[in-house]
Amino acid sequence: MTMNPDSVKASLESADFGERLRAINHLRQLDPAIAFELIKVPVVDSNVRVRYAAVSQLSSLGRQNLGEAATILRAGLLDPEPDVQAAAADSIGALNLTEAFDDLQALYRRTPEWLVSFSVVAALGELGEPRGFELLEEALASDNDLLKTAAIGSLGELGDARAVSLLIPYATNPDWQIRYRVVQALGKFESQEARSTLAKLATDEVDQVAQQAKNCLEIA
Repeated sequence: MTMNPDSVKASLESADFGERLRAINHLRQLDPAIAFELIKVPVVDSNVRVRYAAVSQLSSLGRQNLGEAATILRAGLLDPEPDVQAAAADSIGALNLTEAFDDLQALYRRTPEWLVSFSVVAALGELGEPRGFELLEEALASDNDLLKTAAIGSLGELGDARAVSLLIPYATNPDWQIRYRVVQALGKFESQEARSTLAKLATDEVDQVAQQAKNCLEIA
């Protein structure tokens, strides 16, 4: 069924949260500029699932007005629900909203939720904000392997040469998935230290790690 702005708007204002949730998906069928205006309603919905879906969809719709999207998403980082905070961080990263760096850092400092920390760390890689290096260095030392893996990836995306010396020790980590992410990260650097470590990883016992290292060396 073809949707129109009026029908979607009516559904977004429905008393049935399920209908409001479906309406957010229907926004994809509308002109993005119109959809962006309409999504301002569900981002402050009383239901957490509706807010989460709306904030997540801003990762694409936010390009219609980056300034306004930044304001909405920075408010989302203050949402009482961790899932919404994480979605806001994800969308900030997707939209490269570097002006929200301080907000992301503050959220990382105060949250007890690993999922929120993970989203912040992943977003910092997408932002490419140089000030994120110290926070990523801190996340790399986390006891949580998923957070550590995200930090490895983001350090590679950030491209700060100081990351190479931080990443090399993880090239011998017993978890092959961490070694794989190290290969991907080191592949972003052209230093002799990075290439030397990649050469060693090209003989890794796990085929995926070895092949990715070979691919990085060929590209370099």
